Amino acid sequence: MSTYQNRARAAAQTGALWRIASTRMPTKWGMFGAIGFERDIWNGGRKTETALALVMGDLNNGVPLLRIHSQCLTGEVLGSLRCDCRDQLEMAMQAIAKEGRGLVLYEYQEGRGIGLMAKLEAYQLQDSGLDTVEANHALGFKADRRDFNLPAAIVRDLGIKKFRLLSNNSRKARALTEKGIEVVAQLACEAVPNPHSRAYLQVKKEKMAGVRVPFRFDS
Repeated sequence: MSTYQNRARAAAQTGALWRIASTRMPTKWGMFGAIGFERDIWNGGRKTETALALVMGDLNNGVPLLRIHSQCLTGEVLGSLRCDCRDQLEMAMQAIAKEGRGLVLYEYQEGRGIGLMAKLEAYQLQDSGLDTVEANHALGFKADRRDFNLPAAIVRDLGIKKFRLLSNNSRKARALTEKGIEVVAQLACEAVPNPHSRAYLQVKKEKMAGVRVPFRFDS
């Protein structure tokens, strides 16, 4: 019986986490295992959350690295320089490959959870002079709409009790600890700003609670 047939029989189990598929994913940093996860939730209607777990090595050996990463099509696929998302993802995968073990959880929360079209609208407002937080508020959104409960559920499903978290965002650390997962250390995931991302990263540092941007901003 397929995963989807099982899900149809268990429709009443809202919030259940499903492993959809597991495969090998060769990358320029080495071989990762790729596991697709979905979870059905109700939020005024049925919604499916999706995430990808990229696993390298034995996660039960020592305290592995973990990166919780939100999709950024503009940066990771199109090469936009307005953010540091692609740099952070590549640094995380490289660091994991260097140690030979670790986990990247890739979530579909484009634009800090507002979606691709709203993200483009926010960019348009930023072009007219608003900063990233002001643009979100002008569109009726919080500065950051992301929810990190799904990554925490995946970590628990994988049976890993503790990690070193590669992140500048303490909200991710709290989401894990609230679910009983030990964050042994939170390690900065530091990207060098460019002329197009400098103002954006400065605003994240100054206005977004829980976001730590560790590098200096030289004039």
